[in-house]
Amino acid sequence: MAVTATTPATRPPATTSRTGAAAVTAALVLLVMALAAVDITQGTASVGTPEIWKALTGRSDPADASVLIASRLPRMTAGLLVGALLGVAGTALQAVSRNVLASPDTLAVNAGSYLALGLAAATGVSLPLLASSGVAFAGGLAAAAVVLGLSGLGTGTVRLVLAGSALTLGLTAATEGLLLLFPRQTDGIFQWNQGSIAQNGFDGVLQMAPIGIVGVIGLLLLARRVDALALGDDAARGLGVPVRATRLTAVVLAALLSTAAVTLAGPIGFVGLCAPALVRPLARRFRGFTRTRGSLPAAGLTGAALVLGSDVLLRAVVPADLAVAVPTGVVTSLVGAVFLIVMATRVRDTAGATAPDRLRIRSRAVFLTTTTVLAVVLVGVTVAAVLLGDSKLLLGDVLNWAQGRAGRTTAFVLDTRVPRVLAALLAGAALALAGTLVQAVTRNPLAEPATLGVSGGAALGAVLLVTTVPLAGSWSVAAAAFAGAALSSVLVFGLAARDGFQQNRLVLVGFGAATASTALVSLLIILTDPFNATKALTWLSGSTYGRSLSDTVPLAAVLTVGMAVALTRRTELDLVSLDEDTPRLLGLNLGRGRLGFLLLSVLLSATAVAAAGTIGFVGLVAPHAARALVGRQHARVVPVAVLLGALLVCTADLVGRTVIAPAQLGAGLMTAVIGTPYFLYLLVRSRR
Repeated sequence: MAVTATTPATRPPATTSRTGAAAVTAALVLLVMALAAVDITQGTASVGTPEIWKALTGRSDPADASVLIASRLPRMTAGLLVGALLGVAGTALQAVSRNVLASPDTLAVNAGSYLALGLAAATGVSLPLLASSGVAFAGGLAAAAVVLGLSGLGTGTVRLVLAGSALTLGLTAATEGLLLLFPRQTDGIFQWNQGSIAQNGFDGVLQMAPIGIVGVIGLLLLARRVDALALGDDAARGLGVPVRATRLTAVVLAALLSTAAVTLAGPIGFVGLCAPALVRPLARRFRGFTRTRGSLPAAGLTGAALVLGSDVLLRAVVPADLAVAVPTGVVTSLVGAVFLIVMATRVRDTAGATAPDRLRIRSRAVFLTTTTVLAVVLVGVTVAAVLLGDSKLLLGDVLNWAQGRAGRTTAFVLDTRVPRVLAALLAGAALALAGTLVQAVTRNPLAEPATLGVSGGAALGAVLLVTTVPLAGSWSVAAAAFAGAALSSVLVFGLAARDGFQQNRLVLVGFGAATASTALVSLLIILTDPFNATKALTWLSGSTYGRSLSDTVPLAAVLTVGMAVALTRRTELDLVSLDEDTPRLLGLNLGRGRLGFLLLSVLLSATAVAAAGTIGFVGLVAPHAARALVGRQHARVVPVAVLLGALLVCTADLVGRTVIAPAQLGAGLMTAVIGTPYFLYLLVRSRR
């Protein structure tokens, strides 16, 4: 599977005149200046253009001058610096990796910086801004090294983005766990991670600007060698270019730039992806932009225009008092998610949806033994989940409660704990079944509800209803979650179905949809009443806290139907998972069957999200483990995967609410920590 990258040798003839490139650069400068001028006129204080002009000429009221100097000018300057640094960093990463999808976001640089700062804050040590930048740089560089090592530097594959996106999910989950474990020490880290260019004075800008200047100068000095890499590794070596050293230096400098931007404003999403993509068409028309020394400044200006433009748009659309609370990173993440989806549908993916080598069959004794062991272990974990927690109980307490003879305290504990355990069991089983169906239909081993954006769409639908109709019931929330999941599924499967469900394109479009859903959910939570926001956050953490028996009824009903359909149509699942031709030769309507299974998987995912929040990677790990244990026949894979999914989520929920009791970690955080390494392992195995 390869992503085609345009090189100087294959580009169409560009305009030879340098005047055109200079004119475009001048136009970009004017655009940035215009956006900067508009940006400083926006804010909560009634300081408009006349007051700003008076302040700039020294004839203003001291209060107006204070607003301008302490808030608006630093915010505008931070936007310029952050956008420029991210645009240059993204251009450098795409050039050395020959991958149009490479950026600080897709290489997990931001997530690595987030985790590093979280670890530093958890120790209780207060670091100055420059020291924090160093810590963030180390974390971001380490994350980028892992992604590049797993995907293969310079191979130009979408696998790089898949590895980066999966690692981002895992690192973010680990950081959120730190925030819950050390709330006092990490206070402010979560707000920083939302990405905002708001500043209190020029101190941060003045400290980060020299770091950015050093990084940009270093990349400009390296530009000729980077241009040689576009000719191919062998050609570059023939020209005397040290290929490995050049790539390593460029990655380090790009990580330095993105770290400076992240330290100043937090993660401003996808600017490093969008800015080079907007400059790339100019290189086909103007020769001045075909070389790195010309494209770096243009990408920097474009990045500055994107950040300032997003801030201006946000403050123009959202009322001033609310716009203060909405991070600029939310807007850029929405724009970047659209870019990622569009680019994923345009790149060439030669790693198509592949069928298994053979329908491996294990003995019936292996299946019965595996099922029995899993069932016994699941019963044991379920009993432990009911008995353990912030209050420990005995089996006799549970029996008395079941007979209605328990004391008030015991009854209260079990009335709240049993629905949680039941929700975890049912949600794990439903997500595992949904993952099994999706992987069979798409013949894609990386497909599952979370990575395909289905869970994110369901969370968006549920949160939208909860924040607008606080008294909505369980069935209403489940219906809203299904509507969101259905819309997300139509988008993802519709865009990825061209030329079949190409393996990496499907997952990449799903990651883009998940990013957009996360940004929209963040926007909803910020703009609504705090009480509703707190209720909405329970879905996002993957926690079963506060669930009642009525919340599990829709999930139990859908899971029952799903199991019945999957088992009665097990032969059709086996055939669909083989290839395109075999089902048609046997007279099966492949399109109708595939649509039915996908619809069922969406329904299962939506009801699981409504009952237990967004829990990732269960639909990935459980089906793979089931096939490894009992073979590929779905008559055996389905029940084993369901047992494994229920066991995984119930165990994650049990550990999350007992290891640091009375504090709790959501089951979604635990499954992300487990699922991320497994996802990366599958990427490495598929590469081999």
